Amino acid sequence: MNNKTLLENLRSIPDYPQKGVLFRDVTTLFKNPECLKIMEDELYEMYKDKGITKIVGIESRGFVMSSALAIKLHAGVVLCRKPGKLPAETVQESYSKEYGTDTIEIHSDSITEDDVVLLHDDLLATGGTMRAAYNLVSKFHPKKIYVNFLIELVSEQLNGRDKFDKDTEISTLMCL
Repeated sequence: MNNKTLLENLRSIPDYPQKGVLFRDVTTLFKNPECLKIMEDELYEMYKDKGITKIVGIESRGFVMSSALAIKLHAGVVLCRKPGKLPAETVQESYSKEYGTDTIEIHSDSITEDDVVLLHDDLLATGGTMRAAYNLVSKFHPKKIYVNFLIELVSEQLNGRDKFDKDTEISTLMCL
């Protein structure tokens, strides 16, 4: 965790998207082959013995590592997207945000009760999106659900982990 190379290559943008926010830009990690390899290897080590059958990538930065890891784990990838982006029948989950509500969805035939699912996104801050994804996947009654982020922002104001039950297995590659 907190690999020096990853930390050195992570771009921080002050006052984006609004004043007072320090945005952590993972695209600098994605464009660097060494960082991609480090993240893939670390994620693989975390989940190689968990029996993962599906990885749910959260739109859109969650798609990158979910796909790379799925290949290595011999698992399928499920896209979790905003409404209207998936072409077939979907299941939705709405959730509250700071200024209103949002909705995410996945295809209704994406997950079965026999699946062991890993939910993956780039960043844990307030936890709202991932909690909605967790609730959405829970509707399919898979055997197990794991939760993973590349980065967890640790702050008394954010408390993203508090959105989850204490028995939810959450892992991150970097804590900032």
